[in-house]
Amino acid sequence: MSVWLPSTPCTPGACIERTRSVAAVPLAVLRLVGVVVVLLAGISLMPVGRWIPAGAVRWWCRTTVRAAGIRLRMSGTAVPTGGLLLVANHISWLDIPLLAAVRPARMLAKSEIRGWPVAGGLTAGSGALFIDRDRLRALPDTVARIADALRAGSAVAVFPEGSTWCGRAQGHFRRAVFQAALDADVPVQPVRLRYRVGGGGASTAPAFIGDDSLLTSVWRVVSARGLVAEVEVPEPVPAGSHADRRTLAVTAQACVWGEDTVDACPAAEACPAADAWSAGDAFPAANPVPSPTPARLRTPAWSGRLARLRAPT
Repeated sequence: MSVWLPSTPCTPGACIERTRSVAAVPLAVLRLVGVVVVLLAGISLMPVGRWIPAGAVRWWCRTTVRAAGIRLRMSGTAVPTGGLLLVANHISWLDIPLLAAVRPARMLAKSEIRGWPVAGGLTAGSGALFIDRDRLRALPDTVARIADALRAGSAVAVFPEGSTWCGRAQGHFRRAVFQAALDADVPVQPVRLRYRVGGGGASTAPAFIGDDSLLTSVWRVVSARGLVAEVEVPEPVPAGSHADRRTLAVTAQACVWGEDTVDACPAAEACPAADAWSAGDAFPAANPVPSPTPARLRTPAWSGRLARLRAPT
């Protein structure tokens, strides 16, 4: 796997908190069964998905999250029609239904998901756009396909950090995807995702990071008590308001981060190169943490091939 792919210092051992209040096993099993039933109901309707109203899709996504025992708090609404680039911070597998609960959209997903059982077919059938994380030469074509979808009036959902973070730390937004919004002349809708326990601080229990398996993460979620998912939808960034993708990415990131400061993340604090990993322009991926040596931070040899996507000086 390429060392240039975006990464995160967050790992299950360093970041995942031990949940003090744990649901009884029967309740956790009941929640897990509920999630599976809701997912299967959605999968069964995929052949007629294009005729299902957006409101029904949003309801199904909210129901999926609630079936896992999570309370949902949503504020703000997205533009209901027309091309729209949805961007959000990335913490958990739960982020996907939460974004779709804001507005159903075509997801930008890593190509490896195609081979996953159940999730692969569900993702492909939903009209997702796939990206090969190991082929940086394919990045311009990926951006072009996103722009085409936006011009056609679709909403496209992307996690510009390029990898999941624990929720107590977050990565900088990669810029490449914002070029698609500029090319298609569509607004960008920032979405802020947070997970908490009751009225307390950020919870890392829902985080899906590092070498954590999906099953482990799902079981941790359904076993926890008092989890709350917060979805904030601020005003969109208007089309044509920014001349280049660099400033557009910075503006969208500021909208997602807001004024709050996240709780301390031991893994991020221990790694002085965490910001440097997130500052590049390759996107998106998750891979083992590279050694923070100066060589990792130099301009790669292939940068000239991506000249068309580089921000103007």
